[in-house]
Amino acid sequence: MKRNRWLIALSAMGIHICIGSVYAWSVLTKPIMESMGFTLQQTTWTFSLAILFLGLSAGCLGSFVQKAGPRKSGLVSTLFFVSAMFGTAAAMEFRSLPMLYLFYGVIGGIGLGTGYITPVSTLVKWFPDNRGFATGLAIMGFGFASMIAGPAMQLLVANFGLATNFLILGAVYLVVMTASSLYLAPPKDDEIPRPDAELAKPSGPVYADAMPQFSLKEAMKTWQLYTIWWLFFVNITCGIALLAVASPMAQEVVGMSPMAAASMVGLIGFLNGAGRIAWATVSDYIGRANTYVLFFFIEALAFFKLSTETNAFSFQIVVLLIITCYGGGFSCMPAYLSDLFGTKALSAIHGRILTAWGAAGVAGPLLLSWIKETTNSYSLTLQVFSALFVTSLLVMAVLKYKTRHGIAGQDAYWSARKASVK
Repeated sequence: MKRNRWLIALSAMGIHICIGSVYAWSVLTKPIMESMGFTLQQTTWTFSLAILFLGLSAGCLGSFVQKAGPRKSGLVSTLFFVSAMFGTAAAMEFRSLPMLYLFYGVIGGIGLGTGYITPVSTLVKWFPDNRGFATGLAIMGFGFASMIAGPAMQLLVANFGLATNFLILGAVYLVVMTASSLYLAPPKDDEIPRPDAELAKPSGPVYADAMPQFSLKEAMKTWQLYTIWWLFFVNITCGIALLAVASPMAQEVVGMSPMAAASMVGLIGFLNGAGRIAWATVSDYIGRANTYVLFFFIEALAFFKLSTETNAFSFQIVVLLIITCYGGGFSCMPAYLSDLFGTKALSAIHGRILTAWGAAGVAGPLLLSWIKETTNSYSLTLQVFSALFVTSLLVMAVLKYKTRHGIAGQDAYWSARKASVK
């Protein structure tokens, strides 16, 4: 069966919109606490475990995803994530915290990690000259998911209860993720459109390591991979910490009402998704390295500005700007890795990088809460984050300088590309 690359992109979004519902967990926090009798810390650890195992499973199963292909790995993700939904429903019935941790945290986290990396290398192959835009489409779905899942969960819990909420979600996810996984497939030679316009020389830089195709083992021997891991870790640590306290910080620091703070959280969900596709598309024109330099420059200034901000409107603008960069950091990463290491082992390499997400999901909230409790202020925390981004900006500048290709090399690369399709 001949496949359409836009339907491939839609299938990738289908998987990501389902698993991205994990970002709506906060909607369930209060109902679970009231119904199950769990504390805030106990309930929040469920989300932290899910993010931790997302990173661990992405790192450990990246090679499996690469070998098995998108269809099989997508179905594996479906099996784990849907089982987690049904198991969580049982945990609600039995009022069992260990079951909640096991199913939603561990099993659900494995489904998250497998599903997150499944479409990436496939989409890059279907859109070879718009890698940022292609991966941004799918990862945008992960960011937007909370806007759909949040209200849906509220309605389901209010009308049917917690356990039935997870049963209904599990059934919907089973249908959507199975259909999406079955359509996913790498392109055949005659399925990728290659008009002459697509072979025009790009305005962005081409990287020296884009031509050879690195295996995971070869990539693991490069200093660039570990540098990127650290930069990714910093971006997520600071961003996810801000996400965790955006509402209470808005109320405490600039005096916003609970309703106004909740509205801001809704905008955060929208711009987390919109930032992913917008920045990924921009990266196709200015280059991935330049985009990350811009991210860290903006975030260094924005976090410092946030530490002294007292005006509610300006506070929201700065927070939302940071969140677009946070989301953009996710969507540009697969394309950046393909620029540096090729697409041969992209799922496996991307999986190793995503272990930074698992670590940051624990480190970010812990770091913020520790500094906040020690200083009784958010200001120092935000200034520390600003300093981290200044350091990241310098490191990114070195990475960009060391990996940028010369003009002669760019010409040779694009000449080879044109010759290969004639």
